[in-house]
Amino acid sequence: MALFSLNELDGGAGNPGPSAAVPKDIFAEESRKGWHKPDVMEARCDLSVERLTMNPHASIPVVSIWKKSVKGRKLTDIKADDAMVGYFADHLTPVICRVLGNYLSSGHWAICATPKRRHLTQNFACRIAAEIGSRLSIPYYEDVAIAHSRQRVGVEFDLGVLPDEPNLIIFDDFVTTGSTIAAMKKLLDPLGKNLFFIVGINNNM
Repeated sequence: MALFSLNELDGGAGNPGPSAAVPKDIFAEESRKGWHKPDVMEARCDLSVERLTMNPHASIPVVSIWKKSVKGRKLTDIKADDAMVGYFADHLTPVICRVLGNYLSSGHWAICATPKRRHLTQNFACRIAAEIGSRLSIPYYEDVAIAHSRQRVGVEFDLGVLPDEPNLIIFDDFVTTGSTIAAMKKLLDPLGKNLFFIVGINNNM
C-alpha cells in the first residue's frame, strides 16, 4: 500500500499551492558560483617554509622542497615573477648537490625541464633548469621532450634532443598528478638514461 499518492507529492493536480515542494536545481549557477572564484580555487604556496620531501608521483620518486599551502603567493603569480627564477635556483641547487654529491663532478650529468606547452621560447621551468645547470656547471638541454598539446592527463611526449650524458636531472616547477613526470620517464627510460626528478612545489595535497 502506497504511503503517498502522486497527487499529494505534486501538491495537488493542477493546483500546486503555495506550500508545494519545488525540486531544487543542484546544478543551478547560483549554487555553484563559489566554485568559480579564483581566490578559492587557485593554489598558493608559502615559499618561506621549506618542506624537503621525496614522495612518489605516479609511482616515481620525486624530490620537492615546497608544498602547496593555504596561505602564500598564488602559483600563477610566482610563475609570472622573474625574480622567482633566481629564488628557485638558490634553493634547489644546494638540494641537488646534497643528494647527488660528488657524482655531479664526474661529467656524466646534465639537466633538462619538462616540455613547454604554451611557450615557443623558454618558460618558467626551462629558465630555472638553465640557471641550475649554470650553477652546477653541467649542461642544460632544452626541448628534450616535445609536447604536441596542452593535455596533462594521459599525455605522451616525443623525443626532441637526446642528451649525451647517461644521467639526467629532470626539473619541473610544480607537480600535481605526476602525469608529466610519468611521461618523461616513459620517454627516456628505454633510451638508457638514469633519471633524477626534482620539482619546486608539490601541488598535490
